[in-house]
Amino acid sequence: MAALGVVFGDIGTSPLYAFKEAFSGSHGMAATPENVLATLSALFWALIIIVAIKYVWIVLSYDNDGEGGVLSLTALAHRITGDRSRRSHWVVGLGIFAAALFYGDAIITPAISVLSAVEGISIATPNFEHFIVPITIGILIGLFSIQMKGTGSVGRLFGPITILWFICLAWLGAHSVIQTPMVLQAVNPLHALRFAVDHPGMAFFLLSAVFLAMTGAEALYADMGHFGSRAVRLSWFGLVFPSLIINYFGQGALILRDASAASNPFFLLATSSLLIPLVVLATAATVIASQATISGAYSMTLQASRLGYLPRVRVLHTSDHEQGQIYIPSVNWLMLLAVIALVLAFQSSGALAAAYGIAVSGTMLITTVLVFYVVRLGTRRWKSITLLALVCFAVLEFAFFASNLTKLGHGGWFPLTMGALIFIALTTWRDGSVLVAAHRRKIDIPMSVLLASPMPDVPVVSGTAVYLTSDISLVPSALFHNLKHFKVVHENTVFLHVVDENTPYVPNADRLELNRLTEGFWALNVHFGFREQPDIPSALRLLKPDEFGEKPNIDPMVTSYFVARAQIVDGPGGLSAWRCALYGWMTRQAAGASTYYKLPANQVVELGTQIVL
Repeated sequence: MAALGVVFGDIGTSPLYAFKEAFSGSHGMAATPENVLATLSALFWALIIIVAIKYVWIVLSYDNDGEGGVLSLTALAHRITGDRSRRSHWVVGLGIFAAALFYGDAIITPAISVLSAVEGISIATPNFEHFIVPITIGILIGLFSIQMKGTGSVGRLFGPITILWFICLAWLGAHSVIQTPMVLQAVNPLHALRFAVDHPGMAFFLLSAVFLAMTGAEALYADMGHFGSRAVRLSWFGLVFPSLIINYFGQGALILRDASAASNPFFLLATSSLLIPLVVLATAATVIASQATISGAYSMTLQASRLGYLPRVRVLHTSDHEQGQIYIPSVNWLMLLAVIALVLAFQSSGALAAAYGIAVSGTMLITTVLVFYVVRLGTRRWKSITLLALVCFAVLEFAFFASNLTKLGHGGWFPLTMGALIFIALTTWRDGSVLVAAHRRKIDIPMSVLLASPMPDVPVVSGTAVYLTSDISLVPSALFHNLKHFKVVHENTVFLHVVDENTPYVPNADRLELNRLTEGFWALNVHFGFREQPDIPSALRLLKPDEFGEKPNIDPMVTSYFVARAQIVDGPGGLSAWRCALYGWMTRQAAGASTYYKLPANQVVELGTQIVL
């Protein structure tokens, strides 16, 4: 139920605009029986080959510890191909660019989906046409405002509506097909093949319209971590796919009876008495459609942060059972602003349709290439057959991508421009982080060296110093600067490392793991579950001091927290000046350790240095 309410909203609302695009716009065809049957045939087999076989059957099998999405697939491919090969760098570059394109898709989907539904008002009551954009913006604000409830709760809320939507799709389509059963001839692929041979130019432009029926397929893979592959497969074959096909054939049957219905065949399937309820249901369904890519954007951002392509972001886990169900406030509100700007700029779903296909087709093609690498270097059964199928997918998807490129001047520039900007941001953070890590390795001292070297000349002051560290085997840079500038050491020095567990909650009995390194020095691991907000001071209250000195004194009155912070400075070599400035800006926007771990502001000392990139 929850998977239906989140994963399939995007592809489930494609009937609102996909089929009519073949007969409208600058490259629209005449609504003749030959063209209708050819379009339906191409659409039918595209859904079977690309969505049902490639995504639902093959791609969903290649998860990365239960997580889907192109970045997760990139990490899997990178791990298999090796870290240092040139091929590995190409794989990573392709994956990052696909992720950047997916963000563009995630912004366009809410705008085009809700706009296409609200535009049904103009058919029912033409006088309300000028209210379409304000109503759309109001609905979008409401949608993004409820995201904090979590994808599981939102999915359970949307699930029944989605089921009603797909049943309505099937009912409308079946009623029309019964009236004109000759439309079922489109199941024969020869209609599409014959059209491609007789009219190759028109067939090329037709591909971009047919592709709109598959938008949302990438979200099936990106949202897999929220609900698992089994729920996605059962929903697709049990309800989604049959309902979509019946509705598309119903629209085709309507146009065969009345060619003028090609202007908006979906809404014209309904009688006048059912039109207003259908508009309301379609609007609800398009709100759900937006949920698929919004949830996918959350998952993509979390993966990018963990893989080192984005700075640390505040992530809220919204389920006790599914680690993939998350909410990221910063991504949520930035997406809302971008979507509203897009609605105001394009004003109609027809204008946005030109911008829609490029991002999705590019992401699909790159996903196929990445899966090819994973399969080729893997040892699974049916390897040769799978590779052959992936080559066929790649050929088809390249044709779809090339066809969508014809819309470049009509809005297609938007997702490519946005993808390029996000790609630059992701790669800049990765390259800058690599250079910063290399700089720190030059000055980092192994912990064993510090503990083995006596420090007779260093004064010992009272109190406890807690140093946050990501690697307990190295001396934290904050301690290095403390010794360098202040030339003192505290009587109790604690090296604290936060461990993120794969369980929702960690019992207090298992929260802390304390090891005494030597006199006055301690290593402390603090464990948090994925549903918990890391709160270091609260966790340390569990550490009760004892009279034998076997535990450090973490009394707030005598404890100071030392945090390292680096200031990025442009210099010779490394990053160019503008990328260095971008990396520095991204560093300042990242969630600071003090805030993220809820350290008391009056007990935090930040020490750092300038790093020249």
